[in-house]
Amino acid sequence: MRTSPPTTTPSLAAAPTRILLADDHALVRRGVRLILDGEPDLTVVAEAGDGAEAVEMARAEQPDLAILDIAMPRLTGLQAARELSRVMPGLRILMLTMYDNEQYFFEALKAGAAGYVLKSVADRDLVEACRAAMRDEPFLYPGAVTALIRNFLDRAKDGEDLPARTITEREEEILKLVAEGHSSKEIGDLLVISVKTVERHRANLLQKLGLRDRLELTRYAIRAGLIEP
Repeated sequence: MRTSPPTTTPSLAAAPTRILLADDHALVRRGVRLILDGEPDLTVVAEAGDGAEAVEMARAEQPDLAILDIAMPRLTGLQAARELSRVMPGLRILMLTMYDNEQYFFEALKAGAAGYVLKSVADRDLVEACRAAMRDEPFLYPGAVTALIRNFLDRAKDGEDLPARTITEREEEILKLVAEGHSSKEIGDLLVISVKTVERHRANLLQKLGLRDRLELTRYAIRAGLIEP
């Protein structure tokens, strides 16, 4: 008697990684989206034009992965990464930046980022960085690896930890908004704090950084990469 071959249920393909893309330049977002949407296992489900919008969109869309530019209005990518790491601990985060800068690299790691990708080589590295992040593996470009090794060797030699942050995260938020030209009342409304608290933070910033006025705060913010010149 002939027997029918056993039936097998075809395996379902894994759903593509859902990505939030945040960059304040629409042309950059368009180019990066073309790279990502060209891969069968990656799909961009939301875009944001600044760090604060990125946090809002992440909460609304619940993506698997957030790709954040470092220099953005309202909240930088680093500030957004810190907030997202707090409120969405399961979200993977990649920093996409033009800055080949050790300070930003280490701040990105501290903020919870799984990788640091340079825009200049995004067409080569970004897809692999996304896949590495989803495997819970770090992705570091060669210069970042060199910086990490050098930092480790320096710390081992000197017996020192990384230097503490000069200013607090809240003071950094205030500094960025002051440099963007917001009044104390506008900053208070954005951060849901009183004008008096804003003024106290501003005074602390001037004292800590040895600066005199808003103009010098703005110059400092540009040097620190909080805003673009």
